[in-house]
Amino acid sequence: MPLTPLENLRSGLKKEAPNDEEIENLIRSGERRLKDAANTSLSIESRFDLAYNAAHALALAALRHHGFRSENRYLVFQTLAHTVALPPEQWRVLDAAHRKRNAVEYEGLANIDEQTTNATIRVAAEIRSRLSDLRATQ
Repeated sequence: MPLTPLENLRSGLKKEAPNDEEIENLIRSGERRLKDAANTSLSIESRFDLAYNAAHALALAALRHHGFRSENRYLVFQTLAHTVALPPEQWRVLDAAHRKRNAVEYEGLANIDEQTTNATIRVAAEIRSRLSDLRATQ
């Protein structure tokens, strides 16, 4: 029997039965952060951090919905093509956001701009929409 695309990524993923309460908590966390990321009275760094973490929480909820877990943030984003059919151009936004996030977290660089932040917010909102559609059909 052929492996699913997520099973092919097994080296970085653990198979784990979905937990509806955990998934709902991740979705709520993502939604709260996404809402707060749109608050233009916050600093651009705070908005970016909120948008990035909203995208991560929602992407992890999608992965958990499919019965997998990963400790690797980057891999959670990579699975979006398989969990919610996110197109490559949107996934690349999260790839760039991940690199910026690491530069801030590990090197103290703060080169966050409005364009990156707004793009991350848009992609996180798209993940939320696709996740909602996925959960409604299953």
